[in-house]
Formats: sequence, C-alpha cells, structure tokens
Amino acid sequence: MKILSGNYAPTTGTLAIRGEEVAFADTTAALNAGVAIIYQELHLIPEMTVAENIYLGQLPHKGGVVNRSLLNYEAGLQLKHLGLDVDPQTPLKYLSIGQWQMVEIAKALARNARIIAFDEPTSSLSAREIENLFRVIRELRQEGRTILYVSHRMEEIFALSDAITVFKDGRYVRTFTDMQQVNHDQLVQAMVGRELGDIYHWQPRQYGPERLRLDSVKAPGVRTPISLSVRSGEIVGLFGLVGAGRSELMKGLFGGTRITDGQVSIDGERVDIQKPAHAIRAGMMLCPEDRKAEGIIPVHSVRDNINISARRKFIRAGCLINDGWESSNADHHIRSLNIKTPGPEQLIMNLSGGNQQKAILGRWLSEDMKVILLDEPTRGIDVGGKTRDL
Repeated sequence: MKILSGNYAPTTGTLAIRGEEVAFADTTAALNAGVAIIYQELHLIPEMTVAENIYLGQLPHKGGVVNRSLLNYEAGLQLKHLGLDVDPQTPLKYLSIGQWQMVEIAKALARNARIIAFDEPTSSLSAREIENLFRVIRELRQEGRTILYVSHRMEEIFALSDAITVFKDGRYVRTFTDMQQVNHDQLVQAMVGRELGDIYHWQPRQYGPERLRLDSVKAPGVRTPISLSVRSGEIVGLFGLVGAGRSELMKGLFGGTRITDGQVSIDGERVDIQKPAHAIRAGMMLCPEDRKAEGIIPVHSVRDNINISARRKFIRAGCLINDGWESSNADHHIRSLNIKTPGPEQLIMNLSGGNQQKAILGRWLSEDMKVILLDEPTRGIDVGGKTRDL
C-alpha cells in the first residue's frame, strides 16, 4: 500500500499500471497516475466543508479566488454519484464516520482514480454503513475501476473478492483465484500458518474475588442504567453495534466523560472517577477505540508511548529519568507483544494501526493495573495477532 501510494520506493521489483512500468517519486505522482488509497485512519479535515475536503489541493479558482458555486456543484455531483445525501457546504465534523468514508471515496473519484485501495475500511462502521460501503465498492467495480481491499475480516473478503492474495509478516504467501475452491479455514491457515482449531480454544478458568462492580451506572450516550460484576481473572465482553453505548460506557468509567448516575466499585470500595488520572490511580486503564485521536502521541517514539504512563517508575534521585530502565521496559514489551518496528526510537505514527494498538497495550502492561478496559482492541490486528497478543 505504501509503495502503491508513492510513500515508499520499492527496493526491488517493478510496478506496472495497464502494462506500463511506473515509478512514483511521491504521493502526488501516484494520484496523477490514478491511484488512490482510502486509509483506515481517514485523512480529512473536520473544520473544513465536505466540498473543500473533496477538492482540497485542486479547488476551482480564478484570480486567486475560489469559485464556491462551482466547487459546491462539482462536489454535489460526486456525492450524488455515491448516494450520499449531504449538503456539500456542511462542515465535515457534523458527519458520521460512515459519511466520512464516503467523502474520502468522493475525494478519490474527484481525482479520477482508476485504482482504489481500501485499508481496513469497516473497522469503525455500523452494519448499515458497511452495507452502504459494499454497495458503493460493487458499483465502482462495475464502472471498471480496480479495487484492492485490505481486511482481516473473513466475511468481508468473501463477500467482495474475485481473488484473494495472502501476506504474512511482509511476505507473499499465496493467491486464491477460484473463489469456489477456497473456504474460511483454508484462508486463516494461509494467514497464520496453523489450523483454525489450534487458534481458537476455550478452557475452564479459575476466577478470584469480585474486582469491578457497576451498580445502575449511566454516562453520556448510555441511555439505560448498567449493572455488572467482573471477578479477578475474568473477561466480560460488552457487545453492541457502533453507537450502542459500549464505547461511551468505557469512556465514562475511565473519566473521559462523567458518570451521571450509579456507583462504581473496585475491590469492594466505591471510587469517584471524574478524570482519567483518578481512574489510573484506582488501577483502571483504557485502550480506546480511536487510538489515533485518543491513544497514541503520534510525534513521539514507540519507547515514549509505551513508557509515558509509567515514567514515575523510572525516576531516580528524585527528578532524573533512568533512560536505561525506560529502554529496558520498552524493549521488553516490543518483544513480548511482537511489535513490528525498526526500533524503539521509531515515531509511532509510522507504525501500522495494529502495531500502534499493541504499543498502547504495552503502556498499560507497564503499570500494575487491576481493571483493563479494551474498546475494540483488535481493530487492525490480524487473526494470528489477535490470538498471540490478546
């Protein structure tokens, strides 16, 4: 994907489009060649209008003045093409994540992209938004556009694909060209190198005393009181579609929003969590759904992102940070969680989404946490990674 988009140059081999060899010096060259990437983390500007986002970098203008009428008209045509009933003059921040996805596609079409690659596009979409996205992708295919669809979700791959190519650890594994001759188990085995039965297994567990208790808890976005009990060593799953309130409940428990009613107890003692610092002191951590906005510090290294919450452990002489201890802790979690990075000093924003997620897990594993809140923790992580790391 990085090579196709012009971000990276290939070290070996060639790239050909319509039979002609091409070499992209940068992302602009790839866009001009008709290649567009719809990334998992959308590259849009919330404060700008829908139309401005679609035509950013190619706004119609004359004499240095943007032609707003033409801009909104052209954007409206792109939105109509995708079946998105949105005023092009609406600020993007007022749209849902599914509508953002459509705007990103409209942006690609506005550049006349003939090759469109989708990178884990459904990770934050509701069932209805996924259905709409699949409709659009099928229509783009019927128009003769080439579609690359990257996903770890088996049902999506089988629903959309005419052929499947499997990669593992940066290496080509195999290609399935006859969709009638491949099944779910074969595909998973090609991805992880093991039989499906070796991956998913449940064993009886011994649980300790009650660790977390919620009594009639309500928070912004949680419309009905929630009561539940979690014992030490127990995993309790919260299930629901996007917008059902599961993420909102976790944010409330961690202090991202305020608990509006009810009682939260840890180890039998009531806790009053008004901000994240209170939750951390009480021994509760959150791995958020939106890791880019709420989980990582993009311009800091992998080492810093792992150590940031546990930094007080690495202080000596009252104020000096022991770099050796920090490096040792980061190296330990990079190895144990199999974080793919050139080194601990690599900026975390350069890692894949799945490896960013694992770095966040490493951050909280550096702490002595009693309660771990995981909100869509496997977003962007492959089948093998889900089993190995979680």
